[in-house]
Amino acid sequence: VQLQASGGGLVQAGGSLRLSCAASGTTATITDMGWYRQAPGKQRELVATISSGGTTNYADSVKGRFTISRDNNKDTVSLQMNSLKPEDTAVYYCRASSLQYGDLGVPVVSGSWGQGTQVTVSS
Repeated sequence: VQLQASGGGLVQAGGSLRLSCAASGTTATITDMGWYRQAPGKQRELVATISSGGTTNYADSVKGRFTISRDNNKDTVSLQMNSLKPEDTAVYYCRASSLQYGDLGVPVVSGSWGQGTQVTVSS
């Protein structure tokens, strides 16, 4: 699975941005999709995930401000970010988990990362 993210940019505090990520390749194997972010000097952290059935999970820091969605027909996942804060500044990465079955039906889970898109929120 290959992922291509887009939509980052510079925005003032309180503003909004929408990130999108398109998957290609063996997309039929994708299970969960999500967004992570990494600020300078910090570890990469989970922002939000969404299962193939639409179950969502959010980091406490973004609950009520960010909304993750996906279109299984188009193999895309999006992140609508509202009420942005300077502390949301980071490189945002989309991720997709894939489930395939190897020899003798053994499940094999793997993950793919997009290239990252910069989000900068000015105060």
